[in-house]
Amino acid sequence: MLFSKMFIPTVKEIPKEAEVISHKLMLRAGFIRKLASGIYTWLPLGLRSLRKVEQIIREEMNKKGAQEIIMPFVQPKELWVESTRWEKYGKELLRFVDRNNRELCLAPTHEEVVTDLVRREVRSYKELPLTLYQIQTKFRDEIRPRFGVMRGREFSMKDAYSFDVDEAGAEASYKEMYEAYVNIFNRCGFRFGVVEADSGQIGGSFSHEFMVLADTGEDVIVSCDTCGYAANLERAEVGIIEKGVARKKDLHKRVPTPGQRKIEEVAAFLGIPADKLLKTMVYNTNQGIIGVLVQGGREINETKLKNLLHLDFVELASESVIEETTGGPLGFSGPIGLSIPLYADRDVMFMEDFVVGGNERDVHIVSVNIDDFAVKDFCDVKVAVAGDKCPRCEGRLNTTRGIEVGHIFKLGLKYSKAMNAAFLDKEGKEQLMVMGCYGIGVSRIVAAAIEQGNDENGMILPAAIAPFEVTVLPVNTTHAESLEIAHAVYKGLLDKGIDVLLDDRDERPGVKFKDCDLMGIPLRVTIGERGLKEGLVEIKLRGEKESQKIRKEDIIEKVVEHVQKLKHL
Repeated sequence: MLFSKMFIPTVKEIPKEAEVISHKLMLRAGFIRKLASGIYTWLPLGLRSLRKVEQIIREEMNKKGAQEIIMPFVQPKELWVESTRWEKYGKELLRFVDRNNRELCLAPTHEEVVTDLVRREVRSYKELPLTLYQIQTKFRDEIRPRFGVMRGREFSMKDAYSFDVDEAGAEASYKEMYEAYVNIFNRCGFRFGVVEADSGQIGGSFSHEFMVLADTGEDVIVSCDTCGYAANLERAEVGIIEKGVARKKDLHKRVPTPGQRKIEEVAAFLGIPADKLLKTMVYNTNQGIIGVLVQGGREINETKLKNLLHLDFVELASESVIEETTGGPLGFSGPIGLSIPLYADRDVMFMEDFVVGGNERDVHIVSVNIDDFAVKDFCDVKVAVAGDKCPRCEGRLNTTRGIEVGHIFKLGLKYSKAMNAAFLDKEGKEQLMVMGCYGIGVSRIVAAAIEQGNDENGMILPAAIAPFEVTVLPVNTTHAESLEIAHAVYKGLLDKGIDVLLDDRDERPGVKFKDCDLMGIPLRVTIGERGLKEGLVEIKLRGEKESQKIRKEDIIEKVVEHVQKLKHL
C-alpha cells in the first residue's frame, strides 16, 4: 500500500476523552474514531490489525475442528425467557420493541441462539461432538463505557460453543479450546497468563480467563509464588492459617466511641491494630438479610460470597435497612445480639479479644471472643491480597495486573436443560447435550497489544497483528534514485509475501519517522541520499534505538529474515 493513497488521519495532540494509553494511541494513530459513547468506527489501519487477529483465530479454531457460522445480532425475547436470563442478565442487555410489538434484544452473547439452532438440527449421538464458532459484533450496554475499545458497548468477539454427549466429551472439548487459545495468544505475540475465573452472567461450573500481562491492566491476577495456582481477583481463594485460640465468653463490655465509624478511626481511637476489629456488613439477598463478618482492614469478596451461598443476588443493605436490622446506624454494626444469619470469613475463627460494633450510635464492644455470638458458617469470603497463603500449597500469593482477552466456560447442562437441547443415545434414549462456550475479545486484543507494547513515541506492535510488517521510507521523495530504490524494495517485499507500506509522501523526514513509530510498524527501511552514496540502506526495528546499515543489494533478503524472526518470537 502507498501511504499517500491511504486514509490515515493521525493527530499530534492527545485527545481529552482518552484515559488509557491504548485509547490515546489508537485515536492519535488513526486506528479508530468515536461515533457515540462506547461505539467506534474502525479506520483502515485499525481494521488491518483487527483482520489479522481474526485470521489467526480462524486458523487455530479450524485446526481444532470448529466450524464457522454467523448468527443473528438481533435476538427474540422468547429464547432468553427460556434460559431464564431475560431478567437476570440486567441492564447491559439492550432490549427493544419492533413495529409489530415483538420484544427483542441486541446480542451480548449467543448461548440461547446457538442452543436453539443445535436442538433443532441435531438428533443423534452420531452427530456429536460439534463445535460451532463465529466472529461477530456484540453489544453490551455498559453503565460507564471507558478505555476506548477496551470496554466499549459495541465490540467484535469470537464466540464458540461445543456440544458433547457426556462429561468426558465436554472435558475433551474444553481441553481442545484451551490449547487453541494458548496457540492464538502465542501467535499474537503476547505475554499472557491463564487463571481460574468466575463464570458470571454466562454461568456454568468452571472457567478460565486468558490475561495479557500489562501494568495498566484493569484486572488483578492473583498467583502463587510456589505452585501453579492462579486466579482472577473475583475467584481467588485464600488458604487458611490455623492457630490456637482461647474459647472465652461473656468478658466483653461496651465502650463509648463518639463519631468513630470507620475501621481506621476506631482502631486509632482505641489504640489497637486494625486486625483487632471485626467488621460486620449487612447484605440484602434473595434469601433474605444476612450479616457477613471479616477481619478489620479486609474486604468482602461479594462474588465468592454469592457463589458459596448459592445466591441469585447480593447487595449491601441501605442505611435504613441496617438501622432496622441492627438497631444502630451505619458504622456501628456488630454481631452480638443479631437475629439474622451470620457468615464469617475463616480467619474470624482464630480471632480473640477483639472489637465489634455495638449496634448503637457511638458505641463499640471490646474484649469480644468468637463464642460471644453464633455464626452459621465460616467460609472463604475475603478479597485475596499479596502475602495471603496459597489455597493449594504453603506458598504465598502475589498480585499482578492484566487485561482479559479470552474466557472459556464449562457450561455443563445449564442451557441444554433449560432449553431442552437433547439427542438420542445408542440405546435410543433421550439425553441432554453437555455444553461449553469460549469467547475472545477480538477488538480488545488490538488494544491489549498496545497496552503491553508502547513507548513515548507510540505503539510497539507484534509483527503478527501490526497493520503492516514493514515501512519503506524514502527520506526525500524528490531524489530520483531514493524513490526508484524505494519502489523496487517495496515491490520486492510484496513479491516475498511481506505486508509492506511505502511512505511516498512529500513530507519532512521527521514527520514520516514519527508517524511510523506512532503506528507501531515493527520494521522500518530508510532509504536516504547519504547512505546510497555508500550503497547502503538502513533497517531499524521498532523499539530499538540503533539501526543497521545493509547493502542495498541484500535489503530484501535481510528484511524477510527479520520479519520471519519477529513472527516467531
